Order: sequence, then structure tokens, then C-alpha cells
Amino acid sequence: MPLLTAARAVRENAYAPYSNFKVGAAILGADGQVYTGCNVENAAYPEGTCAEAGAIAAMVAAGCREIREVAVIADSPDPVPPCGGCRQKLAEFAGPEVRVTLATTGGATRVATLADLLPGAFTPAHMDN
Repeated sequence: MPLLTAARAVRENAYAPYSNFKVGAAILGADGQVYTGCNVENAAYPEGTCAEAGAIAAMVAAGCREIREVAVIADSPDPVPPCGGCRQKLAEFAGPEVRVTLATTGGATRVATLADLLPGAFTPAHMDN
């Protein structure tokens, strides 16, 4: 899977000197491009950045505003889902049907939709008057 391969590669660039928990994320944008991000920790917790947030920022910086698919990978016993904040960030740019592949460096995977991960998400549609 190209997204998972991209997430695995960018994970190696993570800056995680405090937790030693490296995470990589890759997003397929509606423009067909793959955008990646890795977690970046900071000594002043909680000022770090999650991998998913970094990938979203790269996508937006390139001018894309829609997510078609997501992959996240970490070295853990079970596939690690995005944190609550990143689930909300993903929902800003992805519909509830968007596929999210969660993986471990050992090869375990779990596939879910964004709606599975964040049921009842607050979306821009809630702000329409």
C-alpha cells in the first residue's frame, strides 16, 4: 500500500527524544498527491505536533483541502488510532466515509472509516446558518 509505505518512511524522521514513540502519517489528497507528517515532540509538553497534524499541514500548504485516504503507523503492539484532536483535524478535511488504515511496524493493520473513529464529529456544516 503506497500510503502505508510513505507513512512508514516518514516515521523514521520523527523527533521523539522524550517518549521514543515515533509515529508516521500519510494522507492521499483529492489532488492525487501524498502528504506525510511525523510527530515532533517538544520539551515543553504538550507543545509537540502529531504526525497526522503534520501531514494535514503539508497538504494545506500545498493548496489541497480534501483528504481521500489516511494511513498511520507506529511501533506498538496494536495499531494506534489518531488522538482525539487529530480525529477532529481529519474530520475538517475528510468525509465520514474516508478510509483510515492503522498499522504497526510489525505488520498488524486495522482499517476503519473516519466515522468509526469519530462518530458524531463536529464539522463545518454545523456552523452553517
